[in-house]
Amino acid sequence: MGSNIGNTLKKYTMVIALVVIVGIFYIGTEGTILLPQNVNNLLSQNAYVFILATGMLLCILTGGNIDLSVGSVVCFVGGLGALLMSKGYNVVIAVIAMLICGILIGAWQAFWVAYINVPPFIATLAGMYAFRGLSNVILDGHVVAISNTTFLNVFGGGADCYIPDFFGGGNFNITCMLAGVIGVAIFVINELRARISAKRKGYSTTSSVAFIVKLVLVSVVVLYMAFKLAGYKGIPTSLIWIIVVVLAYHYFTTKTTMGRYLYAVGGNEKATQLSGINTKKVYFFAYTNMGFLTAIAGILTVARATNAQPTYGMFYEMDAIGACFIGGASAYGGTGSVFGAIVGALLMGVINQGMSIMGVDANYQKVVKGLVLLFAVIFDVVSKREKK
Repeated sequence: MGSNIGNTLKKYTMVIALVVIVGIFYIGTEGTILLPQNVNNLLSQNAYVFILATGMLLCILTGGNIDLSVGSVVCFVGGLGALLMSKGYNVVIAVIAMLICGILIGAWQAFWVAYINVPPFIATLAGMYAFRGLSNVILDGHVVAISNTTFLNVFGGGADCYIPDFFGGGNFNITCMLAGVIGVAIFVINELRARISAKRKGYSTTSSVAFIVKLVLVSVVVLYMAFKLAGYKGIPTSLIWIIVVVLAYHYFTTKTTMGRYLYAVGGNEKATQLSGINTKKVYFFAYTNMGFLTAIAGILTVARATNAQPTYGMFYEMDAIGACFIGGASAYGGTGSVFGAIVGALLMGVINQGMSIMGVDANYQKVVKGLVLLFAVIFDVVSKREKK
C-alpha cells in the first residue's frame, strides 16, 4: 500500500508542484492570479507553448532530441500568412499556405536528421538562424497588421474570439460550464472503461486509491477552470485548438503504432532497428510533425497579436523544451506524455504570470524558470539512478 502511494506521488509530482505553486502565487498576489480574466489570459497567452510542447515531446521521445528552430519558424510562417492576407488573399488560402510551409520546413530538417544523420541540434540550429533571417527578409523589418476578422476570431485574436453562450447566461457563461461538466463525464467514463478492460485482460493497474485520486484531481481542476472561464467571457477559440491538438496527440502517442515506435526508438534505438522498425522514418515523422505544429503555433501567435513582426518567436523553443522536461519527459528519450508536457507548460505559465503580477523583474523571472527546469531534470536523473 505504501509503495503504491509512493509511486502515485512520484507519478504526479509535477501536478502536485503545480497546485502548490498556484497556492503560493494566490497568496502572493492576494488572489489576483485566479481572477477569471487572468485564468483566461494564462491559457490564451500560452497557447503557443501548449502546441509547441506537444510537438517537441515527439522529438524528445526519440532520444532526448530537440528542435531549436521552432521560434524562428513560428515567426516565418506567421509573417508569410500576414503578408498573404495583407495582399488580399482569401483567409483559407493563407492558412493552408502557412500549414504547407510549416510541413515543408519540418520535412526539410527531418531529411537531414533522419537520412543524412546530421545531429538534430545542428540541423535545427541552422534552421533557427536561417528562418530568423528569412523572417526579416519577407517582412522587410516592418510590422504587418492583420485585419481579417474571420482569421482573428477563429484563431483567438478578435473581439469575438469566444464560443458564444447558447443559453444566454449573462455574466456567467452557462455553455462554458456545461462543456466542463461534459468533459469531466467523458473523462471519468473513459478511465473507468480502460481500467475495467485492463483488469479483464490481466494487466496490472494502479491501486484503487491512486485511481480515485487521479479522477478527483483531474475533475476538480477541469471544473474549476471551466467555472473561472465562465465568469469572464467563456471558452476562447484558442483553447479549442489546444484541446483538439492535445487530445489528438494523446491518442496518437498511446494508441497508434507510430506512437509506440517513438517510445521504442528513445528506449533503445539499436534494439528497435533489429526488430525490423525503420527508425529513419520515425525520425522523419517526428521532425516533419514538429513543422506542422509549429505552423499552428505561428497561426495562433499572429492571430492573438493581430500582426506579424520579425521579432516574434524569440525563445519559444526554450519554453517548449522546458515544458516537456518539467512535465516529466526524460532527457534521454523514451519517457514522457502529452498531458505531462501540458502540465509543464501550465507550470511555466503560472510562474510567468504570477511573478509579473507581483512585479518581479523580468531577469529574475528567467532565473526562476531556469532553476525550475534544472530541478526537473535533476529529478529525472536521480529517479533513473534509483531504478537502476
